[in-house]
Amino acid sequence: MWGSQSHLAIRTFLLRPRSDLRRVGKGMDVDSETEENAATVTEAVGSKSNDVGSISETLGQLNIGDLSSPFKRKPVIVIVVGMAGSGKTTFLHRLVCHTTASNIQGYVVNLDPAVMTLPYGANIDIRDTVHYKEVLKQFNLGPNGGILTSLNLFSTKFNEVISAIERRADQLDYVLVDTPGQIEIFTWSASGAIITEAFASTFPTVIAYVVDTPRSASPSTFMSNMLYACSILYKTRLPLVLVFNKTDVAQHSFALEWMQDFEVFNAALDCDQSYTSSLTRSLSLALEEFYKNLRSVGVSAVTGAGMDDFFKSIEASAEEYMETYKADLDKRQAERQRLEEERRKEDMERLRKDMEKSGGQTVILSTGLKDKSDDPMFEDGEDEDEDEDERFSEDEGDEREDEDEEVAHFSF
Repeated sequence: MWGSQSHLAIRTFLLRPRSDLRRVGKGMDVDSETEENAATVTEAVGSKSNDVGSISETLGQLNIGDLSSPFKRKPVIVIVVGMAGSGKTTFLHRLVCHTTASNIQGYVVNLDPAVMTLPYGANIDIRDTVHYKEVLKQFNLGPNGGILTSLNLFSTKFNEVISAIERRADQLDYVLVDTPGQIEIFTWSASGAIITEAFASTFPTVIAYVVDTPRSASPSTFMSNMLYACSILYKTRLPLVLVFNKTDVAQHSFALEWMQDFEVFNAALDCDQSYTSSLTRSLSLALEEFYKNLRSVGVSAVTGAGMDDFFKSIEASAEEYMETYKADLDKRQAERQRLEEERRKEDMERLRKDMEKSGGQTVILSTGLKDKSDDPMFEDGEDEDEDEDERFSEDEGDEREDEDEEVAHFSF
């Protein structure tokens, strides 16, 4: 129910699975303690003029360090990303069906506020928190801006999501996260970084990059997908699994061969002599090292082929996360805390010096706005104006004298 005093398109968020739509079989059942432990998130903002400022202020106050509770080895977070039309939502639906049939305890989180219907039941749904169409109306935004703003609003209270998953951590094996169709909105936005780092600081986290296999049959398109996968890997610093979807339409064997043998990929480019093919050939050499340490699997979201191989890759990536990526994450967090501690010490030292200098007396803080009468620049400006007026009056007097002389000469 929307409050009349609120101008934000955001509703009360009850982080609990609904018993009618949110149960997705035996693998997705949640205990009855949810009703007692439901965390309520209410976002109330004043007038329209302060809406945008309130969002940025709230995002600035959000501290990722607060989200990191004692680290848990389970469940494994699987964040599904991919280009628009690659089949992310259908693939996630197949994962939900597979976990239910295999008696695997799973939990589903939907982060796409613009989706109209979902083929699966989501335990936590961003649409229960943020009304996408109202965001478009209130902030006068377009489709992509509305999705980005909705994610920003949702990320301000993402610690509630982490807490809800932590309460069920012992009962869950996987947390499946669906992301918006516009991949850049999640992977390159501040809210996407907040959500990803919040997950990674608490649970083992793996990125599943979904590739549209039939569309990647072209070497240029294939290289574009590989470049984007490489950028996501180094942006998130998390294990990444390449998921070649739609293998029921086209097998992914050609992609595996291109990744393993440069000569085969080079032969596929021989028929194209354009600048694009030359650039693609050079990039394939640069990505050769990237291919060696990358896990890839072919799946079909329609038939369910390759699901077992996918979960094996996820388990291997989770082990790699604990061995390699977790240490790097702890190191970055320690460095961030050290820099924050140094900043606080510098602020306290500056405050102590100011107090010693003032001697406990009242100090008038300078706002940077000087009185025009005391401003030497203003005085110089006044002097320049006076000089210009004097010069103008002298010139005008000279002109009048010349006119008088001309008139006198004519009369003579």
